[in-house]
Parts: sequence; structure tokens; C-alpha cells
Amino acid sequence: MTRYLRGIAIIWVAFRFGLDELVLNSFQRPWLSRIARVLAVGRNLEAPRGQRLRMALEHLGPIFVKFGQVLSTRRDLLPPDVADELARLQDRVPPFDSDIAIATIERAFRKPVDTIFASFERVPVASASIAQVHFATLVDRNGHPRDVAVKVLRPGMLPVIEKDLSLMRMTAGWLERIWVEGRRLKPRDVVAEFDKYLHDELDLVREAANAAQLRRNMAGLNLVLIPEMFWDYCHPEVIVMERMYGVPISQVDRLREAGVDIPQLARDGVTIFFTQVFRDGFFHADMHPGNIQVSVAPGTFGRYVSLDFGIIGTLTEYDKEYLAQNFTAFFRRDYKRVAQLHIESGWVPADTRVEELEAAVRTVCEPYFDRPLKEISLGLLLMRLFQTSRRFQVEIQPQLVLLQKTLLNIEGLGRQLDPDLDLWNTAKPFLEKWMLEQIGPQKMWNELRDEAPRYAKMLPELPRLLHEYLSHRPADHRRELVELLAEQRRSNRRLQRVLYAFMGFGLGLMAMHLAVRAGLW
Repeated sequence: MTRYLRGIAIIWVAFRFGLDELVLNSFQRPWLSRIARVLAVGRNLEAPRGQRLRMALEHLGPIFVKFGQVLSTRRDLLPPDVADELARLQDRVPPFDSDIAIATIERAFRKPVDTIFASFERVPVASASIAQVHFATLVDRNGHPRDVAVKVLRPGMLPVIEKDLSLMRMTAGWLERIWVEGRRLKPRDVVAEFDKYLHDELDLVREAANAAQLRRNMAGLNLVLIPEMFWDYCHPEVIVMERMYGVPISQVDRLREAGVDIPQLARDGVTIFFTQVFRDGFFHADMHPGNIQVSVAPGTFGRYVSLDFGIIGTLTEYDKEYLAQNFTAFFRRDYKRVAQLHIESGWVPADTRVEELEAAVRTVCEPYFDRPLKEISLGLLLMRLFQTSRRFQVEIQPQLVLLQKTLLNIEGLGRQLDPDLDLWNTAKPFLEKWMLEQIGPQKMWNELRDEAPRYAKMLPELPRLLHEYLSHRPADHRRELVELLAEQRRSNRRLQRVLYAFMGFGLGLMAMHLAVRAGLW
């Protein structure tokens, strides 16, 4: 019953903010426009359409806010006024009461907030769908004051999310039953993946651990800054981290005035993404502009500043190798190899003809190579790929949903920074180098290095184990062999006795026969 009530609430919010009018007017049909005008009677729909859509998503809760965040990066698919409004969802979600935030902090650490921090700003600096952030000053273990950011989870999040996820699961089940494409697209698996990552995001200690891992991974790249976590003040509802200073990446004019090389910044973003995906298999999966800044400090000028690590994607070695081979084949325009990889991985039925799939992939992708990003219609490309996948019964892989989402974020970010960015040529050298490392001597050396602790433990034991093997026969086998030989001897003796008895019986019969013939019997 709760799911149905939530569904009714969603319909009511959509009607209240006139989203039905937006949908009906988007179709070029006069009769639909007339229906929209009739439905608008008695409602105040004077606010701009983008503002109404943003407010509806904010009313519907965190899941819908995140959906709006993803949409806000797709300026090629949205009118400018709608994209500008949705961009406000990145870090301008209405905050909750600061008294509630302070009460949460004090409950988590069992101390008054004034004894935890040397200073604490009651007004939040940012408010998002899951949590909000306050700036503060903390005295560290060495007695030094540190500028920190305090992230506090929104109250009452779990019940709201559970209702929305329950409704999504129900809707996904309906789609699989009534929609011809439902089984292939696996909507229930996709919802299950979203459920997992959304619940992970509600545990702020997990976010702190994600940040620590990314910080270690990116330490040698010198392209991105990730805040340090203060583990003495990390709790599932509150985490305290190093305060980062930077200019939001969406403020391109301000970055350009500061002297940042914007085209190089776009290329660095691609390098960071592909490094996290293909080198580490551990990537920031919520890379919308609200979570990315650029440092303009002298010592770290032009570096990315990453924030908000609640959603992290992971890939297995098989996933990385498969994706890298696909990307490399695409960049080389080796469409036959792409088709073979899809068949080998089981994404398409095994009886699919390679030549047909190759021709279909070539038809979709070839027109988009050697064009700057601003000339590529991703909407048309996705539509044609969908049509191709439906023809060849391609199955959507749920474990790659986050990667697909992050790719959309990266492409949208690249469009904002440098519309002339050649995404293909920027990524191609990196992937070719990565593939060489996977099959060359460096890969063997890395594997030997990783196994070195295990080998170091085994090597001292090897002479003793070898000596025992060569000098000692297993006692059990020797005993079994002796018993087997004894049993064989006993069997031989019994067989001999049987043979001797038959021979004696035969000789006796012959002697009787001779005696009868000689008249001696």
C-alpha cells in the first residue's frame, strides 16, 4: 500500500508543478497542446518551466534530485533554461536546520560542538540531496589549528529512500512483464545496483574510506587533490575532512581569468577518469560539476579538487580488460574486433553473425569520428545504438551502470570546458599504453612484485620440503603396497592349490581309465 501511496504522491507533485503540461507540449501535435491548455485551467503555471521541474524534483526527494543532477550535465539534450535550473541541484538543495545538524554532531561524538571545534559556522556552505556541509576549525593531535569541512547526513533519509526504491522495484517488475524490451534491459537488476550504491552513500564512514583509497591511488598523478580524513571524527552520520580551496569547475570564465589552461584542464579530466577506471578499477562515480573544483593556489595551480565520495564504482580485472579492448578497437575503428568481443563476452547470442554486427556498429560509430565534441549529437548516437542493440538482443550489464553514468558526466563536463575537445584522440594513447602494460614485461614484473611476500615466505621452506619428498616415502603407501603384495601371494597360493587339485583329479581319472582297459580294475 505504501508504494501505491508514493506513486500517487509522485503523480500529484508532477501535476502540481505542471510537468504534464511540459510533456504534452513537447509533442508537435495540436490536439495534445489543446489538452495541456485544458488541464492548466485553475493552476498557476507562470513560473518558468525549468524552475518548475527543479522544484518538483526537490519535492520528490533525493533519488529524483540525483536524477536531475545527471540531467543537468546534458546541455546538448536540454534547452538552456532547463539545464541552468537543474544545475542548481548540484549544491543548492534547500538546507535543513542547523540546530538539527549540531544535534547530530553532538549525538555522534557525545560532546558539545564547542568542545569539538575551535569554531563552527552554523550556516552551511553547501547542501546536497544526501547531506550538507559546514566549515569549521579543528585543533589536530599536534595542537595545530586545521580548517575542516564537516559533512552531516540529512535526518530521516532512510524511510524516504526505501519508499522510492520500493516503487522503483515495483515499476521495474511491471516493465519486465509488459514491455518487450524489459528482459533485455534488466530493469530490476539496474534498480538493485542503484539500491546498493544509494545505501552505501548513507554511510558516511564508507565515504571517508572511499576518499582515503582514492587519495592513495591518485597520489602520484599530480592532477587531482583529494581531502584528508580526520578519522577521530568520522561517524556514519558525520565526517570531518580537510577543507579544500578551489573554484567550481562550472565557473569557466573565472578559471580563465585566473590563467588556467582550459583545454589542458579538459584533457586532464579525461586522463584522471581513464586512470581511475583502467589502472585502478576504482573510480569516482558522481563527477557532476558540483563535486569538482579547480585549485588556483600557487603550489597546486590547475589541479582538480574532487569532493563527495559517496558513490564509487569498481571494476574487476575481466571488466577492465574487456572495456579496454573495446575502447581500443573503437579508437582503431576495428569494428570486427568490437563485434567479436561482444560475442565472446556473452553480451549477444553466440549464434550472432560477426559480419552483421560489425556492419551495424560501423554504421552507428563511423560518422562520429574525427569530429570535435560540439558537433557530436550524443542523443542521436545513443538512439541508434539502442536500435542496434535491440536488433541483436544485446543485454545491458548492470555492473557497468555506474560507469555508463560517469561517462555521461565526463562527456558533459568536457563539453562545458572545451567544446573542441577530441575525446577519442585524447583517450587513445592512454588506452594503448595501458593495453601494452597488460601484456608486456611490465605486467609480469608487477605480478612478481605483488606475489613477492608470498614467495619470500615459501622459499625458505622449499629445500626442506624437497628433501622430505625425495628421502621419505609416504608410510601409508608403503603399508598399502606390502598388504597388496601379501594379498597377491595368498591369491596365488589359493590358485595354485585349485590348479593342483584339478590336475590331481584329472590324473586320477586317467589312471582309473588305464586300469580298466588293462583289466586291473
